[in-house]
Amino acid sequence: MTDTPGTAKERAENISAKQLISIGFSDVTNARRWLGFRELDGVDLSALLAGLAHAASPDVALQLIVRLIENHPEVARRINGDPRESETMFRLLGASEALGEFLLRAPENLDLLDIPPVDEPRADRAEVFRAALLESVGADPQADTPVASLTGQDAHKALRVAYRRGLARVAVRDVGAVDPVAYMPAVGRQLADLAGAALEAGLAVARAHAAERWEPALVEQVRLAVIGMGKCGARELNYISDVDVVYVGETRASDAGDTPDESTSTEIATEMAHTLAQAMMAAGPEPALWEVDANLRPEGKDGPLVRTLDSHVRYYKRWAKSWEFQALLKARCVAGDQDLGRRYEAAIAPFIWSSAEREGFVESVQAMRRRVTENIPEADRDRQIKLGPGGLRDVEFTVQLLQLVHGRSDETVRTRATTESLAALSAGGYIGRADAEEFGLNYRWLRLLEHRIQLFRMRRTHLMPRDERELAVVARSVDGAAERTHPTAQKLVSDWNAAKRSVRSMHERIFYRPMLAALANAPADTTLTTDAARDRLAALGYQDTKAAMRHIEALSRGVSRRAEILRTLLPVLLDWLAEGVDPDAGLLNLRRVCGALGNTPWFLRLLRDSNAAAERLCHILSSSRYVSDLLETSPEATAWLGDDSQLATRSLDELVSQMRAQVARHHDPGEAIRAVRQIRRREQLRIALADTSGVASVETTVTGLSDVDQATVIAALYLARTEYAAAHDGAVPAEVLVIAMGRQGGREIGFGSDADVMYAYAPAPDADPGEARSAAETVLNRMVKLLKQPCTPPVVAERVLEIDNDLRPEGRSGTMVRSVASYAEYYERWGQTWEFQALTRARYMAGSEDVAQAFFRVVDRFRYPAEFTDRQLVDIRRMKARVESERMPRGADPTRQVKLGRGGLSDVEWLVQLLQLQHAHEVPELRTTSTLPALNAAVAADLVGPEDAAVLEHAWKLATDIRNGNVLRSGRASDSVPSRRVDLEAVARWIGYEPGSAAQLEEDYLRITRQSRSVFERLFYGR
Repeated sequence: MTDTPGTAKERAENISAKQLISIGFSDVTNARRWLGFRELDGVDLSALLAGLAHAASPDVALQLIVRLIENHPEVARRINGDPRESETMFRLLGASEALGEFLLRAPENLDLLDIPPVDEPRADRAEVFRAALLESVGADPQADTPVASLTGQDAHKALRVAYRRGLARVAVRDVGAVDPVAYMPAVGRQLADLAGAALEAGLAVARAHAAERWEPALVEQVRLAVIGMGKCGARELNYISDVDVVYVGETRASDAGDTPDESTSTEIATEMAHTLAQAMMAAGPEPALWEVDANLRPEGKDGPLVRTLDSHVRYYKRWAKSWEFQALLKARCVAGDQDLGRRYEAAIAPFIWSSAEREGFVESVQAMRRRVTENIPEADRDRQIKLGPGGLRDVEFTVQLLQLVHGRSDETVRTRATTESLAALSAGGYIGRADAEEFGLNYRWLRLLEHRIQLFRMRRTHLMPRDERELAVVARSVDGAAERTHPTAQKLVSDWNAAKRSVRSMHERIFYRPMLAALANAPADTTLTTDAARDRLAALGYQDTKAAMRHIEALSRGVSRRAEILRTLLPVLLDWLAEGVDPDAGLLNLRRVCGALGNTPWFLRLLRDSNAAAERLCHILSSSRYVSDLLETSPEATAWLGDDSQLATRSLDELVSQMRAQVARHHDPGEAIRAVRQIRRREQLRIALADTSGVASVETTVTGLSDVDQATVIAALYLARTEYAAAHDGAVPAEVLVIAMGRQGGREIGFGSDADVMYAYAPAPDADPGEARSAAETVLNRMVKLLKQPCTPPVVAERVLEIDNDLRPEGRSGTMVRSVASYAEYYERWGQTWEFQALTRARYMAGSEDVAQAFFRVVDRFRYPAEFTDRQLVDIRRMKARVESERMPRGADPTRQVKLGRGGLSDVEWLVQLLQLQHAHEVPELRTTSTLPALNAAVAADLVGPEDAAVLEHAWKLATDIRNGNVLRSGRASDSVPSRRVDLEAVARWIGYEPGSAAQLEEDYLRITRQSRSVFERLFYGR
């Protein structure tokens, strides 16, 4: 709008409510009242409203402007002049009511409003601030030990006015910054420098005051260094905050006069420290600045206010707690004797950077963070910007813990400011670049939010306002000077919640990762290239230390990011590898995996950041030949170790879908089956990783492996049938069925198991029976050939799926495939009891479902007979005894044989299958091919007691676990409890025993299988 003639009151009445709201006024009625004050009669209304649009709070800015014009009419001329020159005034007064009140009290500082609003901010003003504050109390900034000419209230007022002038100068540039988030660290540095200058001026006043009581010559010989702690020491101070300090005193001899003894010197220094604090905090005509808090000193409130350097060192050497070293991380001399301050910093540095080696240090820091959160009043928890979950403390504690752990050996991360420390940690590879960038951005935004809330009334608060109007002011305040639409209160709260979620997520992922505690206890020498390193490797259990050193050198040499990260992590990784049963093999395997993955970012993040993956990987690589071989072929699978959901077994339907998609993608059957077999290897690896990581039960493992092999057979049969049809004009004269038998039929196979099967077929309508049978044999032979054909290039880690058809009628001498009618005739005329027993495991595996339905209609009456005779019972008992005597490997110890031995798999399974033959006709729940579900059904039908069933189940699971553990350990199948202690130890760990429990596993197995055999003999033989 253009300005119109008339009084301010007349013009105010013509302004619409809509226009006032669009400018940002929250109280339209009150705004009109202030716009109508006579002080604005000569003010250009259009220029005034345009300027108020820049204010975070137009309501407050308008009231301050009216009050300023009342006493200082020249303010009106600023409004009527160049709008670019008046913007600073509107931004400052709209963002800080407190600084507006200061200008009303000290109008000689109105020249600050002439600073251009988007002037290039100057981050480093330490010397400017120091000179201004010292001059305000009449001290010479050039003097080695400045002494003020003012004391008492006069000094306090002059110092505080000068401080607030400096504060307003900082705020002017801050609220005028185009990108206040990016500028935030510069504000923190300026505020810390300004606080340091105030402490320097306060110390000059304190010296002058002390010289009034003590001999000036004595006072001159007393040196006092003021050590800034916390945000002041780190140069990241808030607008209003306690300033944490520690005092260090010293006496320096002088040629002039007597030298005070230590007691007198300490008394003088203590008095100066008290007087310095009073200059900041005492009541007076100009309000106090902030509290000077010395409670971080040794012994806290109970300790002396001032100590000598030697006294500090003695305390930190003998008595300091872990949290005190974390506090010292930010320590910096901010005022007083700089030489003494530097010597203090140098003296405490060794304590800081060795503190992480203390027992339980990392855990104590983590516990402290939890206590901070727990002590927040419940009403304030969701409003806390600083202390609450996802707040500033989460970032600061995370960064400080990383520094203390890694700073022992890496001086590049020995920085103070949080933003600088994040950059250093990222450069050193201790936190990912993306994580550091996101963490840093959220930290700067949260600090900006905290600054703006404090700046408005210059009150020490870390709480987000509740009032909608106050939130709107904060939202406009954090938006910066760039031309953009002012955000709403709702947008501010939404952004804040998003930042909190992001910060909390990264804090929990990084701050609580076990790698930190492990690294804290590792040797600080991460290069591991000395003779001492070889000794350490030998002590850890590495047999070939020369080879180990070669592997370490290959992993850590160079300047790549991978080498940097591995140099840091190797001490811990070597410890974790040594916890496995074969550290030497584990280190070689780690080198192979790292070589295959190179500088892959996700792998480096996994090693450094994952809560469990790196430790899991090391334990697996040093204990499992089977998994290590598979990982060498598919190293990308290590990513699954950091996400348990990735280790979950895939369903049969999902596997079949994936394999069919691969088959459809390849026209060449050889390429198609290669892709199918690759999926099989991948899923076997997934299941093995889940098993060795302890996230899969034995039932999950065996059913998962069975489903993988079933899906593979389905895909291979489809390929073979499609190939046959293509060669015969699309005609296939027979429908084929693959029937799973044995452990595959029960969905109970182990790693590297064969697939026991039988084949059936049904001629197509009008097909020649001989041609149909020939076609079925051709398709099935091709299926087997596809499953066994050599890969090009060879895949060492692949365990080829062997198809075993020996359970067919007449065994190896019988025909390969039969029609359903032939099966019916055979079982009716020549079937034997053991064959009917084998059929209790028969299950559909692949091929025609119609043929399957016909086949199972035939066999169900034999495996679930209406009558099971005494003669058949005798037959099956005799067959069991024969199997035990004839099929037991020569020289094998029956007590250690998990399959055929005493109380092992065979005993449990034969008992369950006998119960099925006897009772499944009347008990439909027994009609399952899996052992444990059938055993549970027998308990429900009162055929087996619950206690007996529990013994049998325990023995079956333990035997299955040992059988699988043998393959995981060596890559070879074995049905015996390992006799080599190292192999037994590995198997024990896979099962879930604690390290060093090999003998316990052996003892448990012998005991449990004795109990199982006793139950078996009683129920199977009736003994």
